[in-house]
Amino acid sequence: MNDAIRPQIQPGIMEIALYVSGQSSLAGKAEVLKLSSNENPYGPSPKAQAAFAEASANLHRYPSTDHAELRAAIGAVQGLDPDRIICGVGSDEVLQFITQAYAGPGDECITTEHGFSMYPILAHAAGAVPVEVSETERRVDVDKILAAVTERTRIVFIANPANPTGTMVAEDNLRRLAQSLPGSVILVLDGAYAEFAEGFDGGVSLVDEFPNVVMTRTFSKIHGLGGLRIGWGYAQREIIDVLNRIRQPFNLSMAQMGAAEAAIRDVDYTRFCASENAKWRDFLRHGLVQMGVGCDESYANFVLARFDSPAEADAADAALKEDGILVRKVAGYKLPNCLRITVGDEDACRRILGVLARFKGIR
Repeated sequence: MNDAIRPQIQPGIMEIALYVSGQSSLAGKAEVLKLSSNENPYGPSPKAQAAFAEASANLHRYPSTDHAELRAAIGAVQGLDPDRIICGVGSDEVLQFITQAYAGPGDECITTEHGFSMYPILAHAAGAVPVEVSETERRVDVDKILAAVTERTRIVFIANPANPTGTMVAEDNLRRLAQSLPGSVILVLDGAYAEFAEGFDGGVSLVDEFPNVVMTRTFSKIHGLGGLRIGWGYAQREIIDVLNRIRQPFNLSMAQMGAAEAAIRDVDYTRFCASENAKWRDFLRHGLVQMGVGCDESYANFVLARFDSPAEADAADAALKEDGILVRKVAGYKLPNCLRITVGDEDACRRILGVLARFKGIR
């Protein structure tokens, strides 16, 4: 073999910055309060835990390839057509299917200034070019997105509610965007945090109306199944049929599907988690604002705390770590003066505010 010749890497791959997850441990701290990854502080539904345990008796069996029972459960609870649902290894895999199917070399995928970091990764992986559009005061701006659309645009990615800002695009603006985009452009509405925004359907009505709109959701957040990696997407049948052609047949295990089905059917537990999150999210945001820390209204399960400078944000992060609390620095999202703080339970929220009050010199 000629050592001077190397395998050729596909276009875009080396442009990918490796994803960095939220920190989960601290040197010298046996126990930490982890508020860095937007996890459900109450964990998964007990019914989901029982279903996962029950699945252990059949680990030698291959799972179904069509996810029929899980799709039926999602459809029943959400009022959706199961034949227009696709399931994946987290909603990230569904987003990957969309990008792989509809974008390639020479194409463009629109993301926004503070948008989820997976979007440009997926674009690069397909050989496409991510086009970043600026936001307006940490909010997605529909007019700026429309101004950035070209004949090469294939996908527009919007997280709603957004990560890491927690802000939302109003439903009338989403509809205006869907109406104004060319029919050749896929509008992806990433609803990983949709259940935390009261009264928001995640984009279902737009999917039903427009053939180029896709909605994605996850079991990682409100359902507390981040460790199992389960997500789903909803679109008109033509798109779902395309995505299923590139989905691996056994991409979800029986244990994943059993736990997810039990979780989504446990609507009382889901309502409990949403209610508790709303209560302590408002408490946490109000406390931060009262001590002079900027904080937009959040529609997710976290808040974005804005400090006066990157140096103050770093110092606040250090003070929290000293107390054994992990939050997320978001300089990589072009928010160097901010910390993203997951909404925990009552004790966690009170502890956060106590540490930051001492840091700010407030008694």
